[in-house]
Amino acid sequence: MDVADAMRKITPRTKAIVPVHFAGEPVDLTAVHALAKEHKLLVIEDAAHALGARYQNRPIGALSDMTIFSFHPVKQITTGEGGMVTTPREDLAKRLRQFRHHGISMDVNERDQKQQWHYDMTALGFNYRLTDIQCALGITQLKKSERFLKERERVVAAYDSSFRQLPFLAIPPHARSGDRHAWHLYIVRLDTQALKQSRDEVFQHLRAQQIGAHVHYRPIHLHTFYSKQGWKEGDCPQIERTFSRMLTLPCFPAMTPEMVSRVTGAISALPNALIQGGSHAH
Repeated sequence: MDVADAMRKITPRTKAIVPVHFAGEPVDLTAVHALAKEHKLLVIEDAAHALGARYQNRPIGALSDMTIFSFHPVKQITTGEGGMVTTPREDLAKRLRQFRHHGISMDVNERDQKQQWHYDMTALGFNYRLTDIQCALGITQLKKSERFLKERERVVAAYDSSFRQLPFLAIPPHARSGDRHAWHLYIVRLDTQALKQSRDEVFQHLRAQQIGAHVHYRPIHLHTFYSKQGWKEGDCPQIERTFSRMLTLPCFPAMTPEMVSRVTGAISALPNALIQGGSHAH
């Protein structure tokens, strides 16, 4: 998040700032918190990518009014689906518990403890409860999360070593001193002019070699739903320019050194491979 740009967008209707720790790299929370304090706003961190990340040697999840994590199957740990919200504020914790439980003021456990049957729906809520089975899986996964992150860091170190000197590719931003990147995604930026191929052509070339490249993410305002609301190409020029060059490379704990070598070899060979296959790529 560009904090200076965020400041220009604050209006009397603004209630919160939602910084995103994209790919697992911690946002500059000091600047975000200062802006939020100045304008009396909540800070709700989108930490879907950032389990295990640290900001100034403090864990993401313990620093803002609320922090939201994802336990989708592709994230650092999984519960199959679902997620978690952390907060240091008891008032928000109470509201969150109520919101996930149909807006009912006391759940069944509280009623049992107080030997009461009476309950009341006092606010709009939904069934957002994670099941006990999912929670058991998540707790088991959480015990492995540090090992999982170290394995991701191993893959990242190998990628960085191979890619840092390549003239047609920029490696991802790394965490600042005192911070820790969670490395949910390893996203490189291609110099498509130097390669004389588009990002999509590079993607297809890698997929043809059985390398699981991906693209994260198509800008939201370009999706059909938002185009119907009046958004159009050119509304967010910075991300549109960057998006056309972004390519996600495989990065997961179970990657063996041989798998990593296949990826680094294929990326390093791109210029020659694309020239040789250029007539087929189009």
